[in-house]
This record gives sequence, structure tokens and C-alpha cells, in this order.
Amino acid sequence: MRTKITWGVLAVALVAGVSLSGQLATFPNLMPWYEGLVKPSFNPPRWVFAPVWTALYFLMACSFWRIGILPRRSPGKTFALSAFLFQLFLNAAWSWMFFRAQSPFLGLLNIVPQLIAVVATIGLFWRLDRLAGALIVPLGFWVAYATALNFAIYRLNG
Repeated sequence: MRTKITWGVLAVALVAGVSLSGQLATFPNLMPWYEGLVKPSFNPPRWVFAPVWTALYFLMACSFWRIGILPRRSPGKTFALSAFLFQLFLNAAWSWMFFRAQSPFLGLLNIVPQLIAVVATIGLFWRLDRLAGALIVPLGFWVAYATALNFAIYRLNG
């Protein structure tokens, strides 16, 4: 039981930390910089991002927790958790590269490998626990969408 609680606390702390980091980089740069960019027709309204990311971070924490509580010697567990942490690091860094640096180009340099890392994490988690892998799938779709959006913003404002 103690291990489950420890992994739960770690999972929540990690994703909450990434969320907070992203907010610190994003919010000060929404006005006027982001609002002043030309955006594609498929850019969602700003209010969509908070509930989507809240749900995605919740799913990510649950997924990480499910892998974390697997037996220590589960083949591939350490590598799968490392892949998750790598994609989480890229997730945090994207906000700083895109918003804080005010650079759609830097965001694009981040989000393409981030998408690859998310897809790899889905596969690695799936092999260990299908539900854990499935919980990351919405993130994969969102990051794929965000990649197209980031590219379009870069092209329109290059």
C-alpha cells in the first residue's frame, strides 16, 4: 500500500510541476505576443486549453502511477518510465521555447521529438499495462494536433 501511495504522490507532483512550469512561461506571453500572431482556422479558442490540459495531465499521472506500481523487476519498466519522463520534460520545455522565447520555430524544434517520445511512451507502457498505454493515447492525439498547429503558426508568422 505504501508503494502505491508513494508512486501516486510522485505522479501528481511530476505532472503538477510540469503544468505549473508551463503556466509560468505561457500566461505572461499570451497578451500581446500570442494574441498578435496570425493563427490558422483550426486554432481553438483560448478557453479550450485549460480543460484539455487538466484532463491530459490527470491521465498522464494515472498512467505513470500504474507503471510505477508494477513490480520493481518488471522487464522494461525502467526504460518505459524514462521515456515518460523524457516526453514530460519536452512537454515542459515546449512552453518555454514557444511562449517564453516567443518563438514558434523553437516550439516546432521541440514538439516534433515530443510527439515521437509520446508515441514511444504509449508503446512501452502498452507492453507493460494496456490501460496505462491507453491513458496516454489522448495525449498523443493532442500533441499531434498541437504539432500541426505549431507548424501552421510558424508558417503564418515566419
